[in-house]
Amino acid sequence: MSQSRRGFALILSAPSGAGKSTLARHLMAADDQVMLSVSTTTRGPRPGEANGVDYWFEAVESFQQAVEQGRFLEWAEVFGNYYGTSADKVLEGLQEGKIVLLDIDWQGAQQVRRNMDQSGAAGDHVSVFIAPPSKTVLHDRLAGRKTDSEEVIAKRMAAAAAEMSHWGEYDYVIINDDLEAAKAELIAIVQAERLKKSRMAPVMDAMMSDFDQ
Repeated sequence: MSQSRRGFALILSAPSGAGKSTLARHLMAADDQVMLSVSTTTRGPRPGEANGVDYWFEAVESFQQAVEQGRFLEWAEVFGNYYGTSADKVLEGLQEGKIVLLDIDWQGAQQVRRNMDQSGAAGDHVSVFIAPPSKTVLHDRLAGRKTDSEEVIAKRMAAAAAEMSHWGEYDYVIINDDLEAAKAELIAIVQAERLKKSRMAPVMDAMMSDFDQ
């Protein structure tokens, strides 16, 4: 039945330190129908990175042509390199009944929703915002990594404030106070969304054809 059911794009956004990556990894480990969207980039591969696994590596000219042709659901320039989410690759996943996980910020999420809505795929995206329980806890988590200076942490906290201001644009909000509870909440969202009648329609239509005979 899952092969007949249409998938959806699962957008996850959060400020740095809220636990988004941990939750995404847990979801993919718990559900083999969840696949991570592999971004396209113009930067060169780093040692150990494989094309199609870590990123899809493209030349700048090729990337810019794809932008002009509207082949990205979202894209951005970061420190002189381009990064984008291929519309075709996401669509392929949806047609296979997969839940395509997009780990992107609020700006990327806005682009994805807008482009999918304009292409007639308004029902094919679900967005979840992962929030920390408080500003203090977020700061403590960032400091607890012991990888950043206080200056870098201050910049991350400022970026977090900007990210948090867009929580109202998302379909769901998970406050990651207790990791196990947050994991269960994310799984519950996915389970409920995949059972929506709009996604179950192909399965039910096929079933009803049997009943009508």
